[in-house]
Amino acid sequence: MRIDSEGSAIRTVSTRRAPRALLAALLLAAIAVPGAASAHGTITCKLKFSMSGWSVFYKTSSGRGTISCSNGQSMAVKISAKGGGLTVGKSRIDHGTGEFSGVHGISDTLGNYATAEAHAGASKSSKAQVMTKGEVSLALAGTGQGWDLGVAFGKFTISR
Repeated sequence: MRIDSEGSAIRTVSTRRAPRALLAALLLAAIAVPGAASAHGTITCKLKFSMSGWSVFYKTSSGRGTISCSNGQSMAVKISAKGGGLTVGKSRIDHGTGEFSGVHGISDTLGNYATAEAHAGASKSSKAQVMTKGEVSLALAGTGQGWDLGVAFGKFTISR
């Protein structure tokens, strides 16, 4: 306690204890409601795919895949990539993989993703790319054969 200029007692609160009290309150709230955070949370979804395509300023490729999610949902999908830029080549990706983030249900994975890439490869090549569609992101990786060189922008589409 402290005394003010008029002689009245003033109660003080230690600022060192406030963060601990707040942390304890948050911890108790988290324990009291264990299912609330996961009920509205995201799920994990993965894509397995194969695709092939070509590019001469205009880039196009297509293929098929399967999306599987941690909640047991799965669906066969068609995939395509279209775009343009300073690019030339022909390639094929076998056994490609993708991982989605920001997904609440399998239908969130469908749609058009914005892409930008720089690529160069000859004979056997590897590719990794991250793309986004609103809150949902997709990271792709794959190996394949072909040759390509350039910089391209476009869209990656996943449909039923």
